[in-house]
Amino acid sequence: MPIGAGSSLHYLVGPVIAFVVLGLLALFMRWAFGTGYGRDRVRRTATPPADDGLLTLVATLSRRESALALRAVLSDAGIRSTVRCPAPHRADVLVFPEDAARARSLAAIFPGN
Repeated sequence: MPIGAGSSLHYLVGPVIAFVVLGLLALFMRWAFGTGYGRDRVRRTATPPADDGLLTLVATLSRRESALALRAVLSDAGIRSTVRCPAPHRADVLVFPEDAARARSLAAIFPGN
């Protein structure tokens, strides 16, 4: 078999192709599953949620622990609720609209306010 001038580097072709494919795959994965930096990300984290969906805000407390205690009181009364912490030192308690009046009356007498 004749040996050509460029055949001494043939053992590098396979690994070079593999590294190029892995690099392209890594770039694609970063693009497809990235968190999205830039103006969009800052805008989303800087503004509080404007829509509570199906839930109604019944109380805003300064500590998450107090909000969880109020949530336990509401749960004992048979009211489903959730806690949202939109900012440091702020916790919102949300309930469904049909339970909002009862939840507000319980929140008014709750000592954690």
